[in-house]
Amino acid sequence: MRESWRWFGPNDPVSLAEIRQTGATDIVSALHDISIGERWPREAIAAHKAMIEEHNDTMAPLHWTVVESIPVHDDIKLAAPGNQKYIDNWIATLENLAAEDITTICYNFMPVIDWTRTDLKYQLANGAYALRFDQDRFAAFDLFILRRANAADDYSQDEYGRAQRVYEAMTAEEMAGLTSTIIAGLPGKMTDAYTLEDFREALAKYAHLDHDGLRKNLVAFLAQVLPHAEKAGVKLAIHPDDPPWDMFGLPRVICTPDDLDKLFGALPSPANGITLCVGTYGSRPDNDLPQMAHDYAQRIHFAHLRGVTRDPDEQRSFYEASHLDSDIDMVRVIRHLLENERALSREIFIRPDHGHLMMGDINRTSNPGYSAIGRMKGLAEIRGVIKALSAAFPAA
Repeated sequence: MRESWRWFGPNDPVSLAEIRQTGATDIVSALHDISIGERWPREAIAAHKAMIEEHNDTMAPLHWTVVESIPVHDDIKLAAPGNQKYIDNWIATLENLAAEDITTICYNFMPVIDWTRTDLKYQLANGAYALRFDQDRFAAFDLFILRRANAADDYSQDEYGRAQRVYEAMTAEEMAGLTSTIIAGLPGKMTDAYTLEDFREALAKYAHLDHDGLRKNLVAFLAQVLPHAEKAGVKLAIHPDDPPWDMFGLPRVICTPDDLDKLFGALPSPANGITLCVGTYGSRPDNDLPQMAHDYAQRIHFAHLRGVTRDPDEQRSFYEASHLDSDIDMVRVIRHLLENERALSREIFIRPDHGHLMMGDINRTSNPGYSAIGRMKGLAEIRGVIKALSAAFPAA
């Protein structure tokens, strides 16, 4: 497997020199300073690549091999008038990346919001901090802070009551913090920051769109992109919706194996693949991650390896657990990925995802989920599993 590390560019608190010390060999990055929907110029891609690979002659080499992500403009997701220019820019970006030998592209098709959490600093029993999604806090925001139109229709009477109690117990500071956590944008600019009114307006644009409509728009987008990907030797790896269920009345269409089967049934191109984000898919108890790692062997071009622990009383609530200590059997997932590599004679890019904020990083600036020590711990654990499995089950 190719061990990779996500790097947000020159402003990332974790430097390239530090990444070298983790033993990772591949960089997952993007041009985060370019506005969503704009074309990435080849010159800018080449400059970013040169920055990453500048010291490869004298130090442990790093290579920019995976893009995470090329954002998909909301007008494409809506099939809004004039969206063709954004599709054309996305294709041009893909081709410019391929021209620089960067041929694995992670992307997502989540409307309005990217990955969503309610707590960016949830303290664990050992004193470290994790990302958390709390369904009752989310509902409290949706119902009583955002006050989304018809939001009450999406909740049972019991859910409404729990959310109301959470809301009534919150201070003004806690409400502001929750609002910022949910809608103020995330590292990598996959979505823009919103005010509450901006956010309501963005949601309203999707009022007419159901799951079939959004899936149709995804297929229409990929039908244009995939021929160019095939020609350029690019593998597309769609990331699941995170969390993998509908939110804010928005349809989400990459949540389950059934969603993937519909996508690949419509577009069987070998360039059409997935990012197996173990923690995201594992946020649903009905997703069997080892089985998915086995079943989608030919479609897995990239893997995010992290786990979650779900609340036994509310299965939609979870915190991001240690990489090997969660509700997901990570060892079996990794074993299937290794088997996939051997069967298909290829390597899969993997990276540790959303490490805990711990030790010296607690008082150091870091992007939520992307501190250095927690991810290095996760990478070390994953590396140990890979070494052990490779020794126990050597290739024939």
